[in-house]
Amino acid sequence: MSIVESFDATCSLVALDKSGNPLSVSPSGNDQQNVILWLDHRASEETAQINRLNHSVLKYVGGKISLEMETPKLLWLKKHLPSQWDKAGSFFDLPDFLTWKATGSESRSLCSLVCKWTYEITTDGGQGWNLRYFQDVGLGDLQENNWRKIGNVVLPPGTPVGEGLSASAASELGLKVGTPVGTSIIDAHAGGLGLVGCRVSKIDSDFSTRLSLICGTSTCHMAVSKVPIFTPGVWGPYYSAMVPGMWLNEGGQSATGKLIDHVIDSHPATPSIKGKIGEMHIQIYLSNLLKAMAKEANLDNEAFLTGDLHVWPDFHGNRSPIADPTLKGTICGLTLAGDEKSLALLYLATVQALSYGTRHILDSLVQSGYLSIRSLLICGGLSKNLLFTQTQADVVNLPVICPDEVESVLLGSAILGASAAKHFPDVTTAIKSMGGQGKVVNPDPAVVDYHNKKYKVFLKMYDHQIQYKNIMKE
Repeated sequence: MSIVESFDATCSLVALDKSGNPLSVSPSGNDQQNVILWLDHRASEETAQINRLNHSVLKYVGGKISLEMETPKLLWLKKHLPSQWDKAGSFFDLPDFLTWKATGSESRSLCSLVCKWTYEITTDGGQGWNLRYFQDVGLGDLQENNWRKIGNVVLPPGTPVGEGLSASAASELGLKVGTPVGTSIIDAHAGGLGLVGCRVSKIDSDFSTRLSLICGTSTCHMAVSKVPIFTPGVWGPYYSAMVPGMWLNEGGQSATGKLIDHVIDSHPATPSIKGKIGEMHIQIYLSNLLKAMAKEANLDNEAFLTGDLHVWPDFHGNRSPIADPTLKGTICGLTLAGDEKSLALLYLATVQALSYGTRHILDSLVQSGYLSIRSLLICGGLSKNLLFTQTQADVVNLPVICPDEVESVLLGSAILGASAAKHFPDVTTAIKSMGGQGKVVNPDPAVVDYHNKKYKVFLKMYDHQIQYKNIMKE
């Protein structure tokens, strides 16, 4: 069996000095702190500054750049740590940093640069860094040495990198020098690759009929189209950033698994529950409790338990489709109760709210031209949560596919590695060959009308938050 390598990682910003050593991005000056995590929101002012320019580049990120992308973070570093900026030799997206460490090649992934660095591939076929944009935002010096600091060799994911594994990396990893290494991809996009080829009987397998949810701390919503579709508040369209030859739109929620954990961990009933359930996961316990509560209340479905409890889930801002990082979470319908039943209800209302967030993104995509989406695919930790997958299906009234392969992100990287090693003629063939099978969670028609009503409340909660902000500004 031949060995190949490919990397995926979060879209975090790595800073190196001119010798290739770690360079601090912290006011502490600690050079071991040389990565700005993707969910680091320090660059809020820089993000607002860039968005006020309304530059044409922003058309390809849903009309507004996100503070989770790299341009605002680079601008923050230049403004707040100018001495560090002057010492910088290169900046990498974390997946590209790993490729560089493995091969010594300074090439960059088209996925990372297009999705997070405002590298342009336009609908008229243009490709490259937009000098005017970088000059306007105050980062024009990055063009020096033909943009070497941020990348001047750009390769599609899965393309072989350099001469493969370097001697030093091979020694550290116990592998052969020259082992093929595929051009990297962002972790969520690797999940999208692993998901989109999953096959299930009687479910359309065309890539453009699927919305892929890659769930973790946050959730990314990936849709691909043969033609570019511009959706306000949804990132993209990005050409060949995930599936070769197709345009990617990327929606998302900044806190999903993290939000569920927060709701559970901050509730007063949680310590006593964990003290009695042993190895059982608390979410399983709460899901079982909800079924018992519904039976006790003579309800046909536990979804009906939250008629008076509603959540707006943007506790860490809204990524899509509103694209407003200043939004806050809201809970309507709290009581003085602090027992495990109150936690179960809040847990359920939060899961429902995250599903309404998916519907909000899907509605925006449909309104912009995604008219053929027929199913959802879900991977990550929340895909193992039956309450979450069923609620997603019920809220969007579409079947949800959960792949048999539990590590879709790793599968996506394996697809790229197999492509780099020429086991398949191209990435698309690898996706279809390695996608595997899955199981279907169908929507329950009995709860569709209920969720339609709650979705109306969900949208009103956003309207009300804006109204409250405006009142306080008067």
